[in-house]
Amino acid sequence: MHYHVLGLGPVGCLLAHNLRRVLPSTHGISLIHKTRLNELALLEKGSIQVDTYGAVTTSGGFLSETFENTNQSLQQQEGDRAQDLKHIQSLFVALKAQHTVNALKSLTYRLSANSTIVLMQNGMGLYEQLIRDVFRNPSQRPHFILACNTHGAFTTRPFHVVHAGIGSIDFGIAPDSQGRDFEAGFYDENIPHSQRRPRLSDITSPTDVGSARYTSLRDTVAALLLLEPLSTSWKTYAELRLIMRRKLAVNAVINPLTALMGCRNGELTRLPFASRTMHMICWEASLVYAAEMRRESTLWLEDMQSRGVDSKDVTLPSLPKSLTTECLEDEVVRVAQLTKNNVSSMLQDVRRGKITEIDYINGYLINLGRELGVRTPVNTVLCDLVKMRYHIPLDQML
Repeated sequence: MHYHVLGLGPVGCLLAHNLRRVLPSTHGISLIHKTRLNELALLEKGSIQVDTYGAVTTSGGFLSETFENTNQSLQQQEGDRAQDLKHIQSLFVALKAQHTVNALKSLTYRLSANSTIVLMQNGMGLYEQLIRDVFRNPSQRPHFILACNTHGAFTTRPFHVVHAGIGSIDFGIAPDSQGRDFEAGFYDENIPHSQRRPRLSDITSPTDVGSARYTSLRDTVAALLLLEPLSTSWKTYAELRLIMRRKLAVNAVINPLTALMGCRNGELTRLPFASRTMHMICWEASLVYAAEMRRESTLWLEDMQSRGVDSKDVTLPSLPKSLTTECLEDEVVRVAQLTKNNVSSMLQDVRRGKITEIDYINGYLINLGRELGVRTPVNTVLCDLVKMRYHIPLDQML
């Protein structure tokens, strides 16, 4: 099995480093660099170093490609080896959301229905955009794993990562276009409830006649589960979406406010003005989530009725407590205090004059709210202000 990592910032390097340390050397790992200079920096250094609270570990033995000209990079490999590497079996994407669609468009010729893509971005809506705009044909679409990362990391120099905040990585597999149930182990009624676990065998097994299509997915999930230092956990897709919604609400508060105010995360918990704004952002997010769940429940009920199921006594699920305004506010405060000395990724982008992830965070809430008939005026203003900040830099001289 061969793995590729695209996006070699702090998260991508942390991921590649841990993959290399847990996988046997027979499993190759290629790093896709943005430019030839980045590739040369790693070749000169020879390894990735990760500093976790003063304990430094090193990983090496990576293969390298340059994203700007992957064909030329592959041609520099030996013939058969280049052909093996041209097709991407498993791709971990640690780019920011705003850069991911165009990057994957450029790699579609190397991906197939037998490939697996792991999305590691902040925000929501990226997967839906990819299957709508890039991988339209379900029968030719790669498998997708969505991951929610809460680790904190930053680089002090190329390929030297400080793992500053120990978090976790929750992941789930997007529904199969062919109808295979990857989550049967979560619900197996032949097993006591306390013993139900996700099973790799539900993805594929050696005796599976369709194993060629699902082998990369199984091996990618197995690799993720080996990443114990990153506290990885396989969730149902529904549970993962719940986790992602909570994280989105946190990011919808912390990222734009710190980007606009030029402050560290912890500053947002000290001022009553910030608290009022936080409440309004969380209130709008909760309204959008409630409307979305009502729509999902209605569609589910209509599907049951179309199959002749008597649904008159069916109780539709209500909004989970964890997505109520109060619980979302509590989570924002918890994260802001836990990361009080951190500079948010959106503030870093603003300072560097880069496009931010705002369209996949507050923008996601705005677009979903518009689709569901829920007004989101506070999130709309924040989104516009962050985009204005991109065009009017913080250090602009008057």
